[in-house]
Amino acid sequence: MRGARLTAVSAAAVLVAGGVALLVVDGEPRPAAGQVAASPEPPPDRGALLPLISGAAPAPTAGGLQGAVDATLADPAIAGRLAVSVVDALTGEPLLERGASTPVLPASTAKIATAVAVLTSLDPDTQLTTRVLAGSAPGEVVLVGGGDPTLAGPEVARRYPQPARLTTLAAAVRTSLAGTPLMRVLVDESLYSGESTGPGWTGSYVSQGAVAPVSPLMVDGGRVRPDRDARHDDPAIAAGRALADLLAPGAEVVRGTAAPGARELGAVQSPPLGRLVEQMLIRSDNDLAEALSRQVALSQGQPASFEGAAAAMRDVLLAAGVTPGGIALVDGSGLSRANLLQPAALTRLLATAGQDDRLAPLLTGLPVAGFDGTLARRYRSGDARPAAGAVRAKTGTLNGVSALAGLVRTADGRLLAFDLTADGVPLGATRGAEAALDRLAAALATCGCR
Repeated sequence: MRGARLTAVSAAAVLVAGGVALLVVDGEPRPAAGQVAASPEPPPDRGALLPLISGAAPAPTAGGLQGAVDATLADPAIAGRLAVSVVDALTGEPLLERGASTPVLPASTAKIATAVAVLTSLDPDTQLTTRVLAGSAPGEVVLVGGGDPTLAGPEVARRYPQPARLTTLAAAVRTSLAGTPLMRVLVDESLYSGESTGPGWTGSYVSQGAVAPVSPLMVDGGRVRPDRDARHDDPAIAAGRALADLLAPGAEVVRGTAAPGARELGAVQSPPLGRLVEQMLIRSDNDLAEALSRQVALSQGQPASFEGAAAAMRDVLLAAGVTPGGIALVDGSGLSRANLLQPAALTRLLATAGQDDRLAPLLTGLPVAGFDGTLARRYRSGDARPAAGAVRAKTGTLNGVSALAGLVRTADGRLLAFDLTADGVPLGATRGAEAALDRLAAALATCGCR
């Protein structure tokens, strides 16, 4: 049965020093340094939270909707800097538009476009394989990256569900070596090409842990420790060292490539792509977003680089109905300030997702307001609280930009797709802009708007 599965919103992390915002990028809420994270609430039953689109529920009118949101649109935190697109998810009819056809900096709401590109170009059951092949000399092995950033090291944190394990791979290699001493590990990154950081990225993205240098080979998302944000400067070499430490501590680790037809010594597979898309959205995971965009590139015969991924995603999204001027993305995560996306293009994709079974992981991956993922700490008090559980969306947050895009069910049960993007938010005013966007989404959720 074809139908919509409603879903949720993601939040942002603001890194500060002395009260001055230094970096603002989407990410799962986490405690400040030295604090212990509180135990999270049990996650909701995501399937039970996803009602089908109903044509029986009355549709809002444009006038009714405008009246319900006028007061919030005038909030000083977002007034004069907000682009708005709200459409009926069943019919695709626009109900409220302000600058909806003007391309804006989407920040991390670009991950919605990445999710659509992945799910319409690849089988969601596809898994990414990390292999170890025999080297050209005795005692030499080649660790070949398959693009899985969720590959877990020996100390597994609960960051990804059922990841492939490096310990499992090491055990298979040990058996295949049959007693031959390991002397050298080559790390093979040949699946990807081009730069490891994106156009428009700042150096602080890697140094402050928002993303790792992009590589097809990394362990724990390139993190130095799986429960921390700090990243390795060279994730592939770090992965090779982690494998060597499990097999033969002190073995040499260098770059190289596997010889054609080399014997496989072991392999492990990632969770299915559909599950990875969900995790990308729930946590606003930049590493997964870049990895998934490169899988789109490979599926379209493009190089697995920033340029190839951008070209492939554009082609796939144009085929999905985005107008040629609607999208200009240069990365998969939304970190780059060179990205541009029309709010109307994003709501079109969201409305399509509500009626296309292929896109179910997009909907089940959007965090639920007030419950989980990057929205876990929002919609818990004040005027936004009535929308907890009814708003399901993705946030986008960079310095100067606060965005919210997703799906919401009105008081009458009608499903709406929305994109709310505020540009020009002053440094230090991100939380105020987020609160205003939450109140605006709550106004959509609590009105019948007829």
